[in-house]
Amino acid sequence: MIGEFPALLAGKRALALIDGEHYPEVVREALRSLPCRVAGALLVGGKEKLRGSPDFGVRLLSGGLADAVAACGAELVVDLSDEPVVGGRERMHFVAEALACGVAYAGADFYFAPPRPAAYDLPSISIAGTGKRIGKTAVGGHTARLLARRWKVVVVAMGRGGPAEPVVMTSSPDVAGLLELSRSGRHAASDYVEDAVFARVHTVGARRCGGGFAATPLTSNVEAAAAVAAGLSPDLVLFEGSGTVLPPVQTRRRILVVGGGQCPERVLGYAGAYRVLVSDLVVLTLADPHLDVRPLRQAIEQVREVPLIAAALRPRPVSDITGRRVAFFTTASAAAVPGMVEHLTTSYGARVVHASTALADRGRLGAELREVDAEVFLVELKAAAIDMVAEHAERRGVPVVLCDTQVVSLPGEPCLDQALLDLGQEAVAS
Repeated sequence: MIGEFPALLAGKRALALIDGEHYPEVVREALRSLPCRVAGALLVGGKEKLRGSPDFGVRLLSGGLADAVAACGAELVVDLSDEPVVGGRERMHFVAEALACGVAYAGADFYFAPPRPAAYDLPSISIAGTGKRIGKTAVGGHTARLLARRWKVVVVAMGRGGPAEPVVMTSSPDVAGLLELSRSGRHAASDYVEDAVFARVHTVGARRCGGGFAATPLTSNVEAAAAVAAGLSPDLVLFEGSGTVLPPVQTRRRILVVGGGQCPERVLGYAGAYRVLVSDLVVLTLADPHLDVRPLRQAIEQVREVPLIAAALRPRPVSDITGRRVAFFTTASAAAVPGMVEHLTTSYGARVVHASTALADRGRLGAELREVDAEVFLVELKAAAIDMVAEHAERRGVPVVLCDTQVVSLPGEPCLDQALLDLGQEAVAS
């Protein structure tokens, strides 16, 4: 890579990562051959071959990678290490650390450029996730509702199916309005629509395509949506990510939503640690409050000591369903459904006669809709909620009740609402 792309390195002030498996004279020669200006080196292991105080030709720095980058004012990290000292897992963690410092990371046959989010002058918070169907939109909606009690909040939500041009929603449509939206050719269950319906704040819909190792979209119209949001005169703008992608806007504070059922490697593997390193609060979401999240919590804490709160996700019908025979449609996993049904029964008095996890599986959903017999369809505003479930319900004369998601701190955890209010205050004041 270094021989092929010298322009990426030329003239940049660099930190070199070296190991003791390579003899010092080999390292010195390699450093002299680089087209960048090496301002310091960090020895990352393999000291058994070293004698005394070896001379690598540059100043040796101590501490972690972030400390070394700051100490030598590096714009670039050049990796001269190798197996067995630094394997793929360790190297990708170094990549995440470098990108979180805002510097590039290069080696023999690779180059990682740091994300360059667009500048944004208004008070802002981003809310991103580490996967699909983990409750990111639920946390976003909860945050918007909570902060809107104190400030004028506008939400910018991007998605893989978002509009070609930013779309503003200033009302909270009911099911009839959502059907009208769907019949006009728009995605009536897009995240910005869900936020408008449940959080009852102004929202701006945007789209993105692709995602990189550092959670950056390949293309998006979020910057244009951010300008539209600014035109609504907000006190605070919330930017929602999409899947594992962060909003490509430089927000003042960042919230990361991690699914409690995700394995640590899925969350932190490759350069996944980058998301944790740049976040101010981590919310662990659990559809099943009894899920053991200790391994995931410990893995995150090993990356960085960041405020972390575990919270339960609970279904919340927006209309009364007491005593009604209910068919419940969700995108949650089958393992989460028994707890959700129990909550709907004990807290809302529903008689759940059918619970479907097929909301994002149109073939299976269509088969279920032909067979289900209920007085009310209770449906999350996701996937095929409107164009299939609501359309089918209207043809049969069955009322539809939309289902929001509550986000509640688990017993023994810090208060999520207070943490969110504190972040909002910091974003507004900073």
